[in-house]
Amino acid sequence: MSLNNVYIFILLCCFFTLIHNVVSVDYRTALTKSLLFYEGQRSGILPRNQRLKWRGNSGLTDGQDASINLMGGYYDAGDNLKLGFPMAFTITMLSWSTIEFKSKLQKNNELKNALNAIKWGTNYLMKAHTQPNILYGEIGDPDSDHQCWERPEDMTTPRNSYKIDEQHPGSDLAAETSAALAAASIVFNSVNPKYASKLLTHATQ
Repeated sequence: MSLNNVYIFILLCCFFTLIHNVVSVDYRTALTKSLLFYEGQRSGILPRNQRLKWRGNSGLTDGQDASINLMGGYYDAGDNLKLGFPMAFTITMLSWSTIEFKSKLQKNNELKNALNAIKWGTNYLMKAHTQPNILYGEIGDPDSDHQCWERPEDMTTPRNSYKIDEQHPGSDLAAETSAALAAASIVFNSVNPKYASKLLTHATQ
């Protein structure tokens, strides 16, 4: 056997080993942990059914600088900022995934957790949409937040509120938030029509 054939044989063995390992992955566990990730990113007053007990209430003053309640939603990645665009994109994708794979979620007893994850985000997005042409899109100060690694339960960094309106437009943020609320309205249409209608109203505005 030539040296080239030996290399090809080794590569094929590695390839089929990888394929076998991929096929044998427990996707049910991966799905559960993916949804648990969202619970780990929750901001605000946590519900009684919170599964990650090591997380506590946080961000309880969010929105106070604007005299509104902006508690809730999700923290962004590994920091304590709440950023509307990635949050809305996340809810959009999570909603469409739930629409497309509803039967799989039901089979794995994860549909309720998926709905809770979506609703935690949409409740906040509707709260951030205080008027038809006003949408709060960021909570926190990037400079101070990125220099301070701490649990959100212990954060002391500024919690500034930033919004878009007719004088300060942001069509990308408005469009993605609308997409998230519209997609979520489809998810909830069969289980909570009243909530779905509320989502669609905010999406349209």
